[in-house]
Amino acid sequence: MAGCTGGSAAPTPTPTDAAGDRPTPSSSTAPVDVPMPTLAPDLSATENLPYFDYVNAGVVAANAGANGRAFIDALVAGGFDKAKMQVTSDTTTLDTPADSIQFSVEFQGECLVGQYGPASGGYHGAVRPLLGTGRCLVGQTVPIDW
Repeated sequence: MAGCTGGSAAPTPTPTDAAGDRPTPSSSTAPVDVPMPTLAPDLSATENLPYFDYVNAGVVAANAGANGRAFIDALVAGGFDKAKMQVTSDTTTLDTPADSIQFSVEFQGECLVGQYGPASGGYHGAVRPLLGTGRCLVGQTVPIDW
């Protein structure tokens, strides 16, 4: 069957390491610089989600046991409006640590919502519609009075 290949060129072998058993990166591939996300107040919540996630990922990287205040403080430092934020309690009504916390920023008529904790599998961010109440989170939240 080898004679019936139609004359196409043989594939170029993949470069390997010195041992010859693992592919190595091609020298023609340059790393791509991804710009750091920034807050863009005139754009939509969806367009600002990468920045929201970036700020919150920084909180998690600095402290894996971060509480709601840490996220709120970081978002304020990042330029988000504290008056448009909500956060759930770090503890349950039985005064035990919450399985996860949620925090949000109302932004351009939508909600940037973050969730963090062991029950949520780490950090997650999303854009959700503003609720009919004009709020982003359902249920009781903690006053952000600091």
